[in-house]
Amino acid sequence: MGPEHVAHALRGSYGLPYVTPALVAAWERGTATPSHPELTALAGALWCSPGELIGRPRTLREHRVARGLAPEDVARTVGHELHAYLRMEETGQWHGTERQSAALARMLALTLADVITVTGREERLAELLRNAATTRWQAYVRPVSKIAPLERRVLEEALHRLHQDYQGHMAATLSWGGGHGDAGDSGREFLDRIVDHFWTAVEDHSR
Repeated sequence: MGPEHVAHALRGSYGLPYVTPALVAAWERGTATPSHPELTALAGALWCSPGELIGRPRTLREHRVARGLAPEDVARTVGHELHAYLRMEETGQWHGTERQSAALARMLALTLADVITVTGREERLAELLRNAATTRWQAYVRPVSKIAPLERRVLEEALHRLHQDYQGHMAATLSWGGGHGDAGDSGREFLDRIVDHFWTAVEDHSR
């Protein structure tokens, strides 16, 4: 189906008379974002679920839509006024109590990694993990645990592994004859994905 066919279906079958092929193409390119009703209609026109269109959810809104929930349902369940909840989706800044965060995680089936991301704490976690990998990792067990409350043994082993992997990666790059610039690029690439490396280490040490 081309954009013109999708637009025709959304206008004729889903009551969205303003949808044009250009708008559908903008959704495909990612230069425009469909609203909740538009995404639901789009999924219907393409015979799939909203979650399949989103891929791996990252934001609070994407997790909600992937579960097929209206913002009113989530706001009511977690105990927020609708306008306040929608504002949190727009800004990516979650302002909820521990109880509200737990209710949100249950309703949207969020993992700990998801909770940290949608509540706007991932960048702080990344900063702490970068420091743990590049300096003395033991000093960051407690600060990281405040963001990611994991079993202490698992957390220590994950941070230790990040430190070893980073130091070993840098040493190996230099031993291959690369210059310091090559090592720096390689090290930055590792640190750019430090959060992903952390969750992989946590999963490995939780088994």
